[in-house]
Amino acid sequence: MISLFTVFAGCLLAGNAEAHDRLSLRADPAPAIVEASPVLAPFQHVRFCLRYPADCKTDPAENDRVELSDQTLELLNRVNRSVNGAITPTLKTYGTNIEDRWTIAPSRGDCNDYAVTKRHELIADGLPARVLRLSVVKTAAGIGHLVLVVATTKGDLVLDNLTDAIRPWQRTGYEWLKIQSAADARFWYAIKPARAGTVASQADRNLRLASR
Repeated sequence: MISLFTVFAGCLLAGNAEAHDRLSLRADPAPAIVEASPVLAPFQHVRFCLRYPADCKTDPAENDRVELSDQTLELLNRVNRSVNGAITPTLKTYGTNIEDRWTIAPSRGDCNDYAVTKRHELIADGLPARVLRLSVVKTAAGIGHLVLVVATTKGDLVLDNLTDAIRPWQRTGYEWLKIQSAADARFWYAIKPARAGTVASQADRNLRLASR
């Protein structure tokens, strides 16, 4: 079992990888992430909300999905690439250094800083806060990692500091653990495991591979 410290503090450091996948805007909607039971928010997210209260507000009148148009996909790609290139990856050790915390737009940071910066910038660019949800995942190597999920009319897409590609959540290879609530950005939910066969076949239909 992965420890709470690893889930909340662990992070992979990378960025600026070349993107080779292109999403098809004509595809049918893919199965969405499904919330299960409420869980504790990551402790560092609680601290983040105290420091950046405006980034933890939710307007219930907002749409909970954004239309995946050419313009929206261009915006997602631009923000994902620019933030990946702007922050120099560095390792933080949460729990041992009180100054190590999730920070918007630092010069150096880890996966948490990439994710909250992307969310902040996309909100500033006009996307509804409700469609932008932080999520804790576990990589194939068992490392805790934070990504940003964007709920679109074509499925839930992932912005990740490990790649410049915008990927459907089913195609990341991650184990999905918990996600920020769409109804209230301060709260989190466990993620209901997807049915592997259904998810894989639907994701294959919704992703068109193409070289840039």
